[in-house]
Amino acid sequence: MSGEFLGSGDPAYEAKVLMISVAARMAGMHPQTLRQYDRLGLVQPGRAAGGGRRYSVRDVVLLREVQRLSQDDGINLAGVKRIIGLERLLEQAQQRVARLEAELDAAYRRVAELESLARFPGRDLVPTNRTSTALVVWRPRRTPDR
Repeated sequence: MSGEFLGSGDPAYEAKVLMISVAARMAGMHPQTLRQYDRLGLVQPGRAAGGGRRYSVRDVVLLREVQRLSQDDGINLAGVKRIIGLERLLEQAQQRVARLEAELDAAYRRVAELESLARFPGRDLVPTNRTSTALVVWRPRRTPDR
């Protein structure tokens, strides 16, 4: 099983099924290092029914990144933990932005659909029964690339 072919959208990437010895071998580390990183909160393995640690391919990728940051870049483990936390926050924010953009696109499509059904489509001023009052509806036009 290779992380090169699995993406974060693939359930196999997230599945906590690798025993500590297998995950350690895949990450190029000693199993004791994985236990230490678990104690420090750098990686959160799952637990088997008997209490043994279980890792995912995602965890192995993270372990490799921890090793790279600490050994190649000289960052201490507290700094690595902070970097990992910030990267998780960034990933969550990016996912939220993507969801909100999809909701906004759906709302714009709904507005366009309702405008096409309106008595006066595409007009900013909508006539009312009162002669002295008008309702002004304004919204910025979206560019075609969105």
